[in-house]
Amino acid sequence: MSIVRIEHVYKDYLLGDQKVQALKDITLSFESGVFLAIAGPSGSGKTTLLNLIGCIDTPTSGKIFINEQDVSGRTADQLADLRSRTIGFIFQTFNLLPVLSAAENVEYPLLQRRDVSESERKQRVDYFLDIVGLSKFADHRPNQLSGGQRQRVAIARALVIQPSIVLADEPTANLDHKTGEEILLLMKQINRAFNTTFIFSTHDKRVIAKADRLVRVDDGEIVALGVRAESKWSLARQRRPKAASDLESAQ
Repeated sequence: MSIVRIEHVYKDYLLGDQKVQALKDITLSFESGVFLAIAGPSGSGKTTLLNLIGCIDTPTSGKIFINEQDVSGRTADQLADLRSRTIGFIFQTFNLLPVLSAAENVEYPLLQRRDVSESERKQRVDYFLDIVGLSKFADHRPNQLSGGQRQRVAIARALVIQPSIVLADEPTANLDHKTGEEILLLMKQINRAFNTTFIFSTHDKRVIAKADRLVRVDDGEIVALGVRAESKWSLARQRRPKAASDLESAQ
């Protein structure tokens, strides 16, 4: 069963009076537990595709399925509820609330969850701060943490809802080389330990090197699908794939 399935998705934006087609006939599917990179140059449509998968945005046409449930026609409230339970987000600029401690930032996504008690919230926060190695920094505010530590807080915040999917938009862009490598290794370890699906929007070669699946996007279209076999990539180059099984057939 596919954790994400996208069928003939188009996304248009209005720029003044002009229509801009950000995505053109995107069809994809991929399985649970994948460590996948969506790669492409600036303006290629990779972040738009990530936002559609994350239910932050909706397609102009076409369908998107998360855990085999069609989310294309859901209301804003329904999508917010889906995000709060299923999808964690890691941002390039961390997006931590400066007035909150590391623990409070991690707890924040759970505050609207009536199904999670106060005691369970604390247990989850303590657990995931420990997973990312920041238990001793729980009371520190973001301005008291390094860039790498802030990104670790962001990872813990993404994981605290116990998502099936984590989306990361250029997660290494604001980190130095050594810290970026450490963060990627941490995310890979979490991916393997919890079978959590990680999907990255990136042009960073380090992220692509760690991925086991690759989707290359250019000018709003998929131009290649890749699967890592040991240290090498097997790429299937194409234009506008037509079948939902295209990614699997490239495997």
